[in-house]
Amino acid sequence: MMRIFLIAVVTVIILIGAVGGIGYWKYNAALEQPLMITNEQTIIVPKGASPNAMFSLLEKKGIITDASFLRLYWRLEKKGHTIHAGEYLLKPGMDIKQLISIWLKGEVVLYKITLVDGWSFKQVRAALGKQEALKLITQEMTDQAIMDKLGVSDVHPEGQFFADTYVYMRGDTDLSILQQAHKRLVDELDDAWQNRADDLPYKTPYQALIMASIIEKETGVAEERPKIAGVFIRRLEKGMLLQTDPTVIYGMGDSYKGKITRADLKKETPYNTYVISGLPPTPIAMVSRKAIDAALHPEEGKFLYFVANGDGSHVFSESLTEHQRAVRKYQLNRRADYRSSPPPQESK
Repeated sequence: MMRIFLIAVVTVIILIGAVGGIGYWKYNAALEQPLMITNEQTIIVPKGASPNAMFSLLEKKGIITDASFLRLYWRLEKKGHTIHAGEYLLKPGMDIKQLISIWLKGEVVLYKITLVDGWSFKQVRAALGKQEALKLITQEMTDQAIMDKLGVSDVHPEGQFFADTYVYMRGDTDLSILQQAHKRLVDELDDAWQNRADDLPYKTPYQALIMASIIEKETGVAEERPKIAGVFIRRLEKGMLLQTDPTVIYGMGDSYKGKITRADLKKETPYNTYVISGLPPTPIAMVSRKAIDAALHPEEGKFLYFVANGDGSHVFSESLTEHQRAVRKYQLNRRADYRSSPPPQESK
């Protein structure tokens, strides 16, 4: 009888050891398992989601097995740690430990949107509306309602956002991008204003911003910006009309179809600088820092006129006679390959 009892005890011990060994092996195998995917895909960790819930979700989707061992692992080794909410990229060859690592670090998928210098606020809004990863909350708002949300109700939206690339993650709002871009504009303009050249004809940073927007729309050649700024500054100082086409186009709004007529140049709008004196009432586009710097550091000289020469750059003149000669040469007899902007590699 004793022999039978000892055999039973030994058998139980062996079974317990075997089960324990198998359990230990499965525990480690669960931690080292590769994700069962053949293509890149993303998974979203909702706010407040627990690791246990995410392990169960991954198992349900067939991406992992043995979620129970992973839940045990978290209780034993990661108790007190939390995972960051957001969207995560899963790649073939990634294992569960790597996924847990990026969860803990919050290495979420990041998206980018570039707001291009020279864009109007209408174009900015259209670009935001195409961002599928953004939560779109401004689409039904008026321009004024958006400015109210930004805390600048008394400011026209045009030109109030800085041209740059902004990074966001899925679920961020389009309003948050506008908040970032507006703050950047305020910071960049303030910094540039504090370091402006002496004896400029601006009374406020806003006037400098208006000038920067005109410069931005007038040329796609970076090195021309200070020179064009110089022309406009001297015109202001002499009481001459700015006579710049981009302001006319902006004032025409949706009626602009790609061409300005003589009638358009004579039509009175707040933005027609062939009719009004001084600067238009608001910026006409979004600006870059280079355009702001040009407006606040214009190139010295005597040029009062410029005309597009057909390759994207301009010919500058000191006198009206020289300017009219240039107009005849480059505008009245346009070259076959005439272009109003430079080739892509030379652009802003």
